[in-house]
Amino acid sequence: MKILKKILTAVEIIIIVLVLGFIGLIVYALISDYKPEEKETIAQSDNPSILQDSISITLLTWNIGYAGLDKEMDFFYDGGTKVITPEANCRENIAEIGNYLKKNDTIDFIILQEVDRKSKRSYKIDEFADISEKLTGYKSFFAKNYDVFFVPMPLSNPMGKVVSGIATFSKYTPGSSVRFSLPGDFGFPTQLFYLDRCFMVNRYKMTNSKELVLINTHNEAFDEGDIRRAQMEMLKGFIINEYNSGNYIIAGGDWNQCPPGFKPAFQENQVNTAQMVMESDYLSTGWIYVFDPESPSNRSVVAAYDPSTTTTTVIDFFILSPNLEPVSVKCLNLGFEYSDHNPVIVQVKLK
Repeated sequence: MKILKKILTAVEIIIIVLVLGFIGLIVYALISDYKPEEKETIAQSDNPSILQDSISITLLTWNIGYAGLDKEMDFFYDGGTKVITPEANCRENIAEIGNYLKKNDTIDFIILQEVDRKSKRSYKIDEFADISEKLTGYKSFFAKNYDVFFVPMPLSNPMGKVVSGIATFSKYTPGSSVRFSLPGDFGFPTQLFYLDRCFMVNRYKMTNSKELVLINTHNEAFDEGDIRRAQMEMLKGFIINEYNSGNYIIAGGDWNQCPPGFKPAFQENQVNTAQMVMESDYLSTGWIYVFDPESPSNRSVVAAYDPSTTTTTVIDFFILSPNLEPVSVKCLNLGFEYSDHNPVIVQVKLK
């Protein structure tokens, strides 16, 4: 009986410690919870660049997957088993991502998503600083969308601290760069450990007194659609208001949904048909969705990448206002070597 009593007492102590630990985690998460304002100014300039109203520009969008979702990686959030790629892989990935962008440094605007600053999953590498150092001819802007002191999932190997966001690199100096919070609340306590998504807006003055408005966005991926729809409605209102003010609008990034009219020209048996598709009437006639149907921009991370079996899709693209004209678009198929996304480059000219 004494042994049984000791066992029960030990079990009670363990339960109490676990409960107190959980309560402590929640309390600290509440205290340290990142609560961004709806609108936050990142940068302003008294001497911005003035762009010609006949300019032709190039843009690149790439979700770099925090240099942790290379071709060998699967991910537990998406049905895989792994949490973090080995450190050597992560360091090689961010180095090669930076080198690739440096080789393409004639591009006017580079917008990136999932750029870590100080995260356990990317070995506390400041990826924004690393890329900024290589892109010496650019102005650099960062908007945080993930700041959690400790992500407790999965319980067997917690993801830990995450600080991450979206980044815009520009050959030109904007009049302002502003972070706008996107709607999205997964409820208590999940939201304490989840992203606070946003989009970044850089404004560039034109010789015709209008503005080029460049939007970098990374929309929701893990809900059943309600949050994504709310985010898209907010973006819709924003870009229509800007267009009605006479401005030129370019919105790009990782939309986590396929563009309207998406009909892939790559292998049908590899296409993710379950991916949400943007409504065909999301924007009125004249707005243009610019994507490359010939090459996938994103892969499933339920398992390591296998060209013959891995499902792929297109969720990285640009939306142009009616006063802009696409010249070319190309998704550069890197075989998902360093990220679960491929970069997309477009050339655009003003009408």
